This record gives sequence, C-alpha cells and structure tokens, in this order.
Amino acid sequence: MPRDTRNLLDVLKFELEFLEQGGYGRLPREAWRPRLVFEDSPTCMNFNSKDREPCSECLLMQFVPAEARKEQTPCTHIPLSMNGETLDSLYRTGTQQELEAALGAWLRATIHQLEAEKTRQLAPADSPR
Repeated sequence: MPRDTRNLLDVLKFELEFLEQGGYGRLPREAWRPRLVFEDSPTCMNFNSKDREPCSECLLMQFVPAEARKEQTPCTHIPLSMNGETLDSLYRTGTQQELEAALGAWLRATIHQLEAEKTRQLAPADSPR
C-alpha cells in the first residue's frame, strides 16, 4: 500500500487542470529544457521536495505495468492509449502537442472511470422485493 495518502481522484483532477492551464509550457528561467510530465508537476509527491520518496510510494504506481515498476521514472511508462503510447514513447517520437493530447485524454478517461466507480459504490443496493 503506497504511503501517498492523497485522494487519487483529486490528484488526477488537479493534474488535468495543471495540464489545461498550460502547466507544461516552458518556463522563462528554464527555457532550455522541456517540462517533464508528472515530474515537473505539483502532482509528483517529490515536486520541490528535499526528501525524495521512492516512486513505489506514489498513487500513480497502480497505473504502471508491473514490468516497468523498477524503472527510474515509472510514471512515464503508464499506458496512455489503447495502442500502448506512454510518456516515454511520446518523449521519443511525438510532439509536445501529441503528448499533451494523449495525457489529457488518459486523464479524462481515468477520472470518468473513477467517478463512475465511486457512483456505483455510493448507490443504494437494490432492496429485495
């Protein structure tokens, strides 16, 4: 069980808002380097942290395939699409726009799925007749 005690739905909604507000645009003081998804976002539990927690403690690990969980940055291996695109593959072959579009679509679909599950859990059970 991850030590990351944040609410998963809240974290994903925050990440989507961060993305939609241009959070991954280049910063003037760091224009020489692209911003890294999740790592350069307040979503990352190690964002601006002096005491780095292991990625294995992060909420996002539940989306990382088992074979990628030992990677240096496991969250870059989360499948974002049905054809297996990941941040890692999009960093190598996609544009920033393609990366952000795939991330946004994945976040929206995952948020929708989690909200639907939450609704089903909160719905009263059908009472026997």
